[in-house]
Amino acid sequence: MTDCIFCRIARGEIPAKIVAQDDDLVAFHDLGPQAPVHVLVIPRKHIPTANDIGQEDGALLGRIWTRIPAIAAELGIASVGYRVVNNCLAPAGQSVFHLHFHLLGGRVMGWPPG
Repeated sequence: MTDCIFCRIARGEIPAKIVAQDDDLVAFHDLGPQAPVHVLVIPRKHIPTANDIGQEDGALLGRIWTRIPAIAAELGIASVGYRVVNNCLAPAGQSVFHLHFHLLGGRVMGWPPG
């Protein structure tokens, strides 16, 4: 999808405060942070929602999930705790329809989250 804001960030067309990137993913600071550390981790491949993850995406998602702890370590939150959240569809809070994971830390997280 060419007009997706996250696809455009991944292609470097829209500036973002990039934390990490490789062939599979881009991680960048959220513009409306909900915690002292709030980074979005997105696949470069456009996948609209968690409902759209296919069998062919298993390896990609595995690579993303193995990078998240490394990103958390780089941000200084791995040893003190962090939360990873994915919202699927608008009623659950998804506002950008490109699969993404919120990496949140830097404060105590309450429960229940919603």
